[in-house]
Amino acid sequence: MKQNDYVISIGRSFGAGGRAIGRELCSKLDIPFYDNELLMEAAQEFGFSPQIFARADERKPSFLRRLVTQSYGVQENYITATISTESLYQAQSQVIRAIASRGPCVIIGRTADYVLRDHPGLLKVFVHAPLAFRARKIVERGDAPSEVEAIELARQKDRRRQEYYNYFTGREWGTAANYDLTLDSSMLPSDESAEVIIFYLKKILKI
Repeated sequence: MKQNDYVISIGRSFGAGGRAIGRELCSKLDIPFYDNELLMEAAQEFGFSPQIFARADERKPSFLRRLVTQSYGVQENYITATISTESLYQAQSQVIRAIASRGPCVIIGRTADYVLRDHPGLLKVFVHAPLAFRARKIVERGDAPSEVEAIELARQKDRRRQEYYNYFTGREWGTAANYDLTLDSSMLPSDESAEVIIFYLKKILKI
């Protein structure tokens, strides 16, 4: 492995600030950041509608089939054969691998830790925080009008991510044993959390 051949994958609980920490990492390390942009690139590269591809993100297969059937009146057997979530997942996985082959980057979610499990320079991080802390952050950024609603939203999002991750990987989402490093984002600001990850990166991968 080359000295600078590494990828940081970040799994995250909803509202824990995994995306913010990822952006801090990219700023400090001067490397690319991939989140929603990854979906759009995958959709365009493999000929899928970016809108449908984005709406299928981190959801189990049944959701996409129901979505397209209701929206476009397409027969389910046709959907299963042509644009099933499984095929979208495979397309997305190919793009994740292609991106990782270009050089260092941070990838948020999308089971990147599993897709790149054979990458010698992969650092797998999971960001979490107490529910009350996340609820406050969710309200502050305008995703919910109250902490009560924010808690319900966080639970829904976490459940969806867990189902998606478990379905495609056969692993347990958020379980510490599946990651190299887990961080409670309520303990440190995003920039300091990023510094912890960089320290770990340098020590473990000898970057």
